[in-house]
Amino acid sequence: MDVTAGGTENFVIGVDYGTLSGRAVVVRVSDGKELGSGVFDYPHAVLSDALPADTAGDGAARLPGEWALQVPNDYRDVLRHAVPAAIADAGIAASAVVGIATDFTACTMVPVKADGTPLSELPEFANRPHAYVKLWRHHAAQPQADRINALAAELGETWLPRYGGLISSEWEFAKGLQLLEEDPEAYAAMDHWVEAADWIVWQLCGNYVRNACTAGYKGIYQDRRYPSEDFLAALNPEFKDFVSAKLEHTIGRLGDAAGYLTAEAAAWTGLPEGIAVAVGNVDAHVTAPAAKAVEPGQLVAIMGTSTCHVMNGTGLHEVPGMCGVVDGGIVDGLWGYEAGQSGVGDIFGWFTKYGVPPEYHQAADRQGLGIHEYLTELASRQAIGEHGLIALDWHSGNRSVLVDHELSGVVVGQTLATRPEDTYRALLEATAFGTRTIVDAFRDSGVPVTEFIVAGGLLKNPLLMQIYADITGLQLSTIGSSQGPALGSAIHAAVAAGEYPDIRAAAEAMGSEPGAVYTPIPENVAAYEELFREYRSLHDYFGRGTNEVMHRLKAIQRKARPGLGDAGPVSGATDAAERVEEVSA
Repeated sequence: MDVTAGGTENFVIGVDYGTLSGRAVVVRVSDGKELGSGVFDYPHAVLSDALPADTAGDGAARLPGEWALQVPNDYRDVLRHAVPAAIADAGIAASAVVGIATDFTACTMVPVKADGTPLSELPEFANRPHAYVKLWRHHAAQPQADRINALAAELGETWLPRYGGLISSEWEFAKGLQLLEEDPEAYAAMDHWVEAADWIVWQLCGNYVRNACTAGYKGIYQDRRYPSEDFLAALNPEFKDFVSAKLEHTIGRLGDAAGYLTAEAAAWTGLPEGIAVAVGNVDAHVTAPAAKAVEPGQLVAIMGTSTCHVMNGTGLHEVPGMCGVVDGGIVDGLWGYEAGQSGVGDIFGWFTKYGVPPEYHQAADRQGLGIHEYLTELASRQAIGEHGLIALDWHSGNRSVLVDHELSGVVVGQTLATRPEDTYRALLEATAFGTRTIVDAFRDSGVPVTEFIVAGGLLKNPLLMQIYADITGLQLSTIGSSQGPALGSAIHAAVAAGEYPDIRAAAEAMGSEPGAVYTPIPENVAAYEELFREYRSLHDYFGRGTNEVMHRLKAIQRKARPGLGDAGPVSGATDAAERVEEVSA
């Protein structure tokens, strides 16, 4: 068949917006085959020091600590560059494309006017930091998040346990309250407080539709309502109508069409005007259908520098330390659960950078191996427990299940005979123990976990995958696609275009087959069970109040370094698509 002539085949495009770039992938509707891709790096990247001179002028404002902003036009440029590049790479006729869908980092917020124009694109606000996009990793709203959490706990708000008892500084309400209190003029000028996932869809189809995923996980939308006006007024009287005036909007189901491609967006992308544009989504959650993991009990871990765990369940259960549970948050008709580990691949990266002597790097170079590959090869020769170590994977704090960003890493059992490969393997095992703790929390709360699927950069390490299978006791499969989020978005585009009746059917036909399968080895499972009991002892000792030494050390550190910022609460892997590429152990 000559696909360049259109033929009888239809195609869809998935666009995955990460932290530093956007990637478009062309996918065949009939079987999910990925035919071509295009990438566009954001020209302004992440703004953490100052606003860019080309948008804010020569007197561009400096930014305080813990700020992370972006320029919204960079997102449009992904449509102008990456989409045409993907079509060219695939060798198809643009006329054969029937739908487009996008996923985004979350929570990433855009203050806009009624027509969708970002405040930062108005001359009078170009030099105002609060007029720009607040990226998911903007943590400067921590004081507002602390007040939201304290008030919700005091009032016994029923939605708080559904987020593990903690609303993050990254999320919609904390960032919105910061905007009000630090730049009330910009807040007053803003007509809509919009997730970037929904703003880019608005740019494509001309309709503003709020997606169910970010509304539930990042916008405290539970049981068809947001926090009450009384609650918001108690935070700040001027915040009382935040929901009704700035946030509330029509919520679209995942997989539905938000609208149809406008003439302007067709000109940007080279796609036919009028094709379906799917409701927006989040990078981590959209990966589940790409991995064919849309049934209850299939836990998907998007593993990179951090890990996001997503899974469907048949009912509502409050699971300790979860990032959120949302009706229809992953697949319509099921409850979507999210958990997270704030440090995984970045722990391995930190250790190889600071804990491995030069001779190991030199030996790896002589063998033509990366340092992760070299240490993995050495560690794989060990029997379980041979290194005599147990570690806690809290170097970036703990998200699930303790929800405590003040916790820190621990390695117990080191001696003068301890080698780098010993510690490296202990850290690999520690992250697997952390995932096992999350799995146990699900099960203990009445949410069965029957299967474990891994996406992201870390699936390239077979030792790590076998360790996870052995420690969790679950058969582990890896996603066969290297573009999980973009493929997941393409699946949603096919449903929005009417090619499949729902996400489940589309995932079955278009989802990626496993790249590799790891089965728990019985003797390894038994050996790790003994070590896991030691991990849980340390976990509860340091994490559940028996010994508060980690918190005391943080306080001492702040006294010694008064300028030390507070990074805010960890919140799992909110940027799965980009962060998984940063470290591939």
